[in-house]
Amino acid sequence: MGESVSPWIPSCNGSIRVELDGQRTTSDSGALLLREALDSSGVIDALDENLIDQRNPLRVRHSLANQLRTLVLQRAMGWIDLSDTDMLRHDPLWQLACSDARGMTPLTQDRPSQATLSRLLTCLGRSDNIDAVHEGLLRLVVWRLTSLEKGKRPDQLTLDIDGLPIEVHGHQGGSAFHGHYGARIYSPLVASLAETGDMVGGLLREGNAGPAENADTWVPHLVRRLNESTGAQVRVRIDAGFTDNDTLEALEDRNIEYLGRLRSHTGLQKLAAPYLKRPRGRPPEQPREWCHDLEYQAGSWPSSRRVVLVVQERPDDLLLHAFFLVTNLNKFHWPPEKVLALYRKRGSAEAHMGEVKSALDVHLSSTDRGASTVQEVMARNEVSLLLSLYAYQTLHGLRCLLTRQTRQGWSLSRMREQVLKVAATISRHARRITVHLGDAADKWWPTLLKGLPKLTALS
Repeated sequence: MGESVSPWIPSCNGSIRVELDGQRTTSDSGALLLREALDSSGVIDALDENLIDQRNPLRVRHSLANQLRTLVLQRAMGWIDLSDTDMLRHDPLWQLACSDARGMTPLTQDRPSQATLSRLLTCLGRSDNIDAVHEGLLRLVVWRLTSLEKGKRPDQLTLDIDGLPIEVHGHQGGSAFHGHYGARIYSPLVASLAETGDMVGGLLREGNAGPAENADTWVPHLVRRLNESTGAQVRVRIDAGFTDNDTLEALEDRNIEYLGRLRSHTGLQKLAAPYLKRPRGRPPEQPREWCHDLEYQAGSWPSSRRVVLVVQERPDDLLLHAFFLVTNLNKFHWPPEKVLALYRKRGSAEAHMGEVKSALDVHLSSTDRGASTVQEVMARNEVSLLLSLYAYQTLHGLRCLLTRQTRQGWSLSRMREQVLKVAATISRHARRITVHLGDAADKWWPTLLKGLPKLTALS
């Protein structure tokens, strides 16, 4: 794999000899497990059938499927930049994990270059392909939801919508400086399922976009597609930035249940004032909480909506704290306390979104590239965001399988470092390729391999 050099002997121990002799070794053997999970989802084959490739077939060296696997698997394993594929060019395991070919052929093939993968982002970002990329992410979600449940699909799902600001460097088209974050950013929307940890969709927006911009069209479309794909009843949970009238009306017009927090203002403070009273007597040691079901009509709302006032008594706090939730959930089936309990589960969604940024180091690095328009730059970066969510979903599918098999909780970072980043040596004999795993695989791989057949393909 590399240039042979004279052995190096560390000064701490003269009995150690370190040799760089080009042995066929790797530290990313877990990429084969991720390839198995990705193949079982069927998403790459589905994309290969639906994407429009405008290249001359006679000059194609790397199929779209090969390039897609390369980007998704490398990002899942922590190789984030396009240039990383050049570093892994001679790694035999990456040749095996990403290639379309079988047998010994992958070991003789070149891997896609950085320039090739950059052109792939342009191809996927075209108007005739971008919808297929969005649908591919939804397919990964449906596969993940059903593969470990013998095809059984959920009855109800709660879709969480939130912003995921991503800092950019340089003057990329569509990015803007944001005073709150003190950086130049894009302001994408991300949709997730808090109950399951799945990332359902992503929509890239300009850095100066308002919190709810495009939510009134994107969220109902996503709910409809999720309902069609799973058959589940989908409700939407949103933060205060998304409870504008346009978004709420769009959900109500399509009979979509929603729940969100309202920003505090003078009108709400007046509505809450009569309820901000403590009961008589000495307060207990434990803080208390009350909920009140009310009706409220904001100035921008055409009619009143159901709101839930939550009053909280905090330790060592002289005044009571209060906030409002707005919802169209049925009062009979959803009393105020149950509405509050449902909203508090939103914290799980925020934790999953944080894991996307921390474990996958999501960043968008497409520049204007000379003649590229702002729209083209934005499209390339939206594809990059979606492929990072593909990588998350592939890791999450394997993580859920590992959790079920081991009865332990796993973060994506812990799983990558302890289970996937395992050293291996690759040998060839006749028509057989053998991957010899290091000792680090002994603890978790046998358990995980028993469960891999449960990752059934999505028909």
